[in-house]
Amino acid sequence: MDIPEEIEISLVRADEYQAVAMLRWQWETEGATKPTGDPEAFAKEFADWAQRNTETHRCIVLRRNGTVVGMAWLAVVARVPTPGSMSRAGGDLQSVYLAPEVRGRGLGEGLVAEALDEARRLNLKKVTVQSTTKSKNFYGRNGFIDAPKILQAKLEAKL
Repeated sequence: MDIPEEIEISLVRADEYQAVAMLRWQWETEGATKPTGDPEAFAKEFADWAQRNTETHRCIVLRRNGTVVGMAWLAVVARVPTPGSMSRAGGDLQSVYLAPEVRGRGLGEGLVAEALDEARRLNLKKVTVQSTTKSKNFYGRNGFIDAPKILQAKLEAKL
């Protein structure tokens, strides 16, 4: 993919976590259920969480003219060792989001490609993603396939 000059995609810098938090807040405002609380307080708590979890959650950002306008998170999940492979891990692509003003330009492909490149650098064997019906074709075009062996249980809290 040919990325325009004003666009940069890379791992997040420590000083960008609050901007990433505000993207997460913005994403929630687009949904049916609007977030409650103070966005600035959320940004601070989110940035603190992100900095504490850099080993398990790698954030890739998309910048336009130096401003963070997109994100993708690669969650790294340790797997139980097998004979001959004591260090195993997989990845889960999470919270892929582009601000509305940069959508429809193919930039999401670059964001996902960089997340998958990070997974390769970490020697992850596979990466999963939970997709909406609307996004399924996008992920299919970017290397993801249906995995019929993946099952999930929806858990309800026990009272």
